[in-house]
Amino acid sequence: MPYLNLSPLKDFYAVCRFPTGTPVTAPSPGSFSLLVQATEETTLVCPLDLAPSEAEIDAGWRCFRIEQSFDFSVPGILASVLTPLAQAGIGIFATSTFSTDYVLVKAGDAEKAVAALKEAGHAARDED
Repeated sequence: MPYLNLSPLKDFYAVCRFPTGTPVTAPSPGSFSLLVQATEETTLVCPLDLAPSEAEIDAGWRCFRIEQSFDFSVPGILASVLTPLAQAGIGIFATSTFSTDYVLVKAGDAEKAVAALKEAGHAARDED
């Protein structure tokens, strides 16, 4: 598995849930956000200070960006990050854009996550 470089994003994040049919708009560009609309619910991941008050909010996440980009045919990229985190007992919220993967962990687990990732052979830090 390739060596990965994970960089923290500067903000604290919230994972927000909205009932089906609730109109939701992602925050404007400039910070990482993710909007997923599915049949059963809508989820928004955004900086905590931009979390809509009407949402069910799970606050206090730190977001790590995997700096390298890989072709879709390369297997095991996320597994190489998620496995050591799972073995360390750290819960995650993982997501991807077309060319970049992101892994969120609770802020209280960020230091432990960095240690687990380093032990697995990756480069990671918990402060930008």
